Amino acid sequence: MATAQPAQRGSEAVAGGPQALMSVRGLGIRFKTSLGVWQATRKIDFDIAPGERVGIVGESGCGKTITGLSILRLLPNNLAGLDGSIHFDGTDLASCSTREMRAIRGRRIAMIFQEPMSALDPVFTVGHQIAETLRVHTNVTREEARERTLEMLRRVGIASPERRIDDYPHQLSGGMRQRVMIAASLICGPQLLIADEPTTALDVTVQAQILELLRDLSETSNTALMLITHDLGVVAETCTRMITMYAGEVIEDAAVDDALVRPLHPYTSGLLRSLPHLSPRHGKLPSIPGRVPSIMDMPNGCRFKARCAHAVAGCEKEQALLDAGNGRKVRCWRFRELELPGALQHAATSPIAAMVASP
Repeated sequence: MATAQPAQRGSEAVAGGPQALMSVRGLGIRFKTSLGVWQATRKIDFDIAPGERVGIVGESGCGKTITGLSILRLLPNNLAGLDGSIHFDGTDLASCSTREMRAIRGRRIAMIFQEPMSALDPVFTVGHQIAETLRVHTNVTREEARERTLEMLRRVGIASPERRIDDYPHQLSGGMRQRVMIAASLICGPQLLIADEPTTALDVTVQAQILELLRDLSETSNTALMLITHDLGVVAETCTRMITMYAGEVIEDAAVDDALVRPLHPYTSGLLRSLPHLSPRHGKLPSIPGRVPSIMDMPNGCRFKARCAHAVAGCEKEQALLDAGNGRKVRCWRFRELELPGALQHAATSPIAAMVASP
């Protein structure tokens, strides 16, 4: 199968437009522990427009997954508290009741989890699990639900859906299970699809197929996609906008082309330089020193300061998310004076550079 082509990019990739489907403002997530209350994320701001494909990137532990879970209110209420607002199509999800959230989950916002074998129930057929989502949120009959399930299985590329609809999850390959998860997520026609590392456990061929499927479904149905991943190549291939997170904060928000060609935050540049195929052959592989700070020991001021080669006096102050023009935002007060390397400066023939350069 041919490799999926780069995402179409344009003015719709700019954040903060008046037609945003979802606007997250000041989102903070707190966890109660035996040692006290710890702030996992703080002051998270971003928008997602209808049909837009936004990639959320960053190292493990930076807050990507819990941000996605908080949007659907899937974090345990007795352990996690939310600050700020999550306005989705006129509704503040942060203040919705449990009953109101049940009507939204699966119907208007759906989520694809990282490991489908854990997300699918092993004692029910895949057809039953997909149809159940439809019957919970609509008044269709059992026969109608089965027909629509067959149609969705065909749409996501499942071969012989008439036979596979009665299979159990363990009878399917990893790629087919992930397609079943996508079918269950899309069966009710959600406005927003959150995909948490949907291709991590898949081989590269199946990964390309799943990413192409997600992009095509987003384009044909105008479904917004929030793709959580650590793979910048996946973002370059699939998304129109990239949001970089670090230590529980949004530190850069820009169109994919802008972020890859000329990153404004040293951390985004460091992520690009750390990719093996962007480094010189037989040369030393660049890396970001240190590690993401613990939730129990977050530094004051710029949270990236201890790992940043560009830190100077003034970085000890708390950094605001600044407007950098052209729809870009960055949490670094030095962004105007820094010239940071991006994908194209490192390797003009790299896979990411080729994606960015393609029309």
